[in-house]
Amino acid sequence: MPAESRFLAGTRLALTTFTTLPVRAGRIDRPVAGAAMALAPAVGALLGALLAGVLLLTGAVAPPLVAAGVTVGAAALLTRGLHLDGLADTVDALGSYRRGAAALEIMKKPDVGPFGVVALVVVLLVQAAALADLAGRSWPACVAAVVTATAAGRLGVTVACRRGVPAARPDGLGALVAGTVGPVALTAGAVAVALLAVGAVPGRPWQGPLAVAVALAVALLLLNHVVRRLGGITGDVLGATVEVVTTLVYLGLVLSG
Repeated sequence: MPAESRFLAGTRLALTTFTTLPVRAGRIDRPVAGAAMALAPAVGALLGALLAGVLLLTGAVAPPLVAAGVTVGAAALLTRGLHLDGLADTVDALGSYRRGAAALEIMKKPDVGPFGVVALVVVLLVQAAALADLAGRSWPACVAAVVTATAAGRLGVTVACRRGVPAARPDGLGALVAGTVGPVALTAGAVAVALLAVGAVPGRPWQGPLAVAVALAVALLLLNHVVRRLGGITGDVLGATVEVVTTLVYLGLVLSG
């Protein structure tokens, strides 16, 4: 498959995987999946720009906390809530203290357990509180912050799909994307998100990149634990990574001291 065609197919797959934008998926195979996972931060930046617009427009007519709540809801709507579902399933599996197939079976269940509920509540509360704070900043800083956090969350997926990380199952999204991202694409994505983060905190150009670096370090620890417990990554693990990294970056961007 020609490189350009793989890139275009990867772009379509990235858009259909990470958003609800009306884009028709093209060819799907591991090379295309690798391109899609490498492009995940770019799709995250696009999604972040849309969410920043929602936050600013809603904040112009409503209190910051209301605008933040609407923005969190819009984020779930624009992603079908898949990442939140993945977070709940992954936390339930890890909270069960089971390993391998037994933990994977818990992730397949349609209900959400107490660990998953708590994880959802904490993540949504932290995101809403952070967005309420960001709504009071200048619009360039607000846009930069939301774009950074959303792009970084998808960069977490790029990290999770790097070479050497196995899939937990022989089928499903995890099997399609595990180990498909090479070091060049991973480095390019990390540098791009770090550059976006420079303008996220007015007067502190270092704080945004640092927030991204810390969030990704935590994601690496989480992914290592997941691989030990489950044997590899799954689609749910990717969703959980998105939410964990996004939330930690938001938190890092609003800390002061």
